[in-house]
Amino acid sequence: MTDAAKTIAVTVERTIPAPIEQVFDAWLDPKIPGTTWHMAEKFVLDPKVDGLFFWTVKGTSHYGRFTEVARPNRLQHTWVSPNTSGLESTVSVTFKAQGKETLMTLVHSGLPDTNPGRGHEKGWNFFLESFCREFGR
Repeated sequence: MTDAAKTIAVTVERTIPAPIEQVFDAWLDPKIPGTTWHMAEKFVLDPKVDGLFFWTVKGTSHYGRFTEVARPNRLQHTWVSPNTSGLESTVSVTFKAQGKETLMTLVHSGLPDTNPGRGHEKGWNFFLESFCREFGR
């Protein structure tokens, strides 16, 4: 495997002070700050298996296809953007009830081991921090 072919995964976790169903539904709601859809200048969102998404921020397009939607525990979709070097990567989001709170874990795998690929860690942390603020944390 050459250096250009190496991939990495980014994992971001947050505990959110809300019930699991509420957190799952909010993550797919473009009206909620912190979701990728909320910041979009343009977006298409069809969150079902084989449903597509597309969104642009500052003229940069992101798109993919939902491969798993298992409310309220798990979402998975592909992800392509200029920062993935045009490669299809995978975003898996799990939601686990912890009493009255929800542990949300996002794993973005198959990212190129490049500066733009590694930059997804900063991006996902930004989104999840904003998302948590909507729940008072």
